[in-house]
Amino acid sequence: MDYVIVGIQPWDLPLGGNCKDMAQELSRTHRVLYVNPAVDWLTALRHPGQQSVPTSPLVPVSASCWVLTPDRHSCPTNWLPDGWLFDRVNRWNNRRFARIIQWAIDQLGFSAITLLNDSDMVRSFYLPDLLKPRQFIYYTRDNLLAIGFWQRHGNRLEPALMRKATLVAANSAYLARLARQHNPRTVDIGQGCDLRQFDPTVPHALPDDLARIPYPRIGYLGALNAGRLTIDWLLLTARSRPDWQLVLIGPEDDAFRQSALHELPNVHFLGAKPMAQLPAYLAHLDVAINPQQLNELTIGNYPRKIDEYLAMGKPVVALKTETMSLFADYVRLATTGPEFIDHIGGILDGQLPASPAACIAFARQHTWAHSVGMLVQAQHDFAPTQPAPVGNLRNEPV
Repeated sequence: MDYVIVGIQPWDLPLGGNCKDMAQELSRTHRVLYVNPAVDWLTALRHPGQQSVPTSPLVPVSASCWVLTPDRHSCPTNWLPDGWLFDRVNRWNNRRFARIIQWAIDQLGFSAITLLNDSDMVRSFYLPDLLKPRQFIYYTRDNLLAIGFWQRHGNRLEPALMRKATLVAANSAYLARLARQHNPRTVDIGQGCDLRQFDPTVPHALPDDLARIPYPRIGYLGALNAGRLTIDWLLLTARSRPDWQLVLIGPEDDAFRQSALHELPNVHFLGAKPMAQLPAYLAHLDVAINPQQLNELTIGNYPRKIDEYLAMGKPVVALKTETMSLFADYVRLATTGPEFIDHIGGILDGQLPASPAACIAFARQHTWAHSVGMLVQAQHDFAPTQPAPVGNLRNEPV
């Protein structure tokens, strides 16, 4: 099969992403065109270095995978009120976007394409009608409608995209349940992870900045974003147990930079680290944590870092959510700050939720081969269903 993948993340995103990982896995047995999101002209003026177009907009990254970077800017639309004017401008943007994609499809000789849309509910809304794919898959991996930026137009557009999809694929049971309200042809394909770097059998030298921090080390690896993490739990933990060392590794948002955590002597911000260095830091932690916020954005989120933690055989304490129930036999799950602290203390006292070997084996079940395999099987199950054209849908933008 020939796949055209569009989404909201560019191929060269430093931390990687689901869409790129799926593209790489699909390209093992299929041909894949990965399309970088088009940048609007206002963003291009404000951030001129955000996206550089290569000499050729179409670049091979393997024998069966190509990356297309649009060489034309779109018109900014999110400032427009939702309604007929927005729809007209957005359709114009989509037509320009579709033309460059169709050019690449023709260059590569693709036919009877499968269009996979990773949550690009605005820039790619009309692509199923313009590109006329054999199948159209909408992929949901975050409840983006919980974010203000997406709400103005997304509250109308995302359900419409789901309804006209051949099938909707979700990476968690919670998101699949939400999507099923709009399209019964919804499948939970789980979350894939690339755990090759997170190998507990490989010895890792103790990083210099971590070596200066005494034990016990309780650590978090990932973006420090107050919209996703509970600063209050971290403050409570550090203040309640001054003998514990909280190690926070990752880029901070403004809320974290301005938080009282920086005033506590047992809280250590080590900054962002290259992905290749993360296993070394993780190897020398006593407990790995994920003190997630419980909100509309995170409740259905599948935190890939949990698999990375477990793959290294580390005991984990995390927020209890519907999605995290999948990990209940291997992770200590907390609903309150005091319970979060109690679970960390229990682990430090030797009360492990599961053996390191069991945790490692469980995490390594969550491969991209398994997730993508479920996606391809769902395609066969629903073939040869055609995506419904926008004009045949009620209350949809035209």
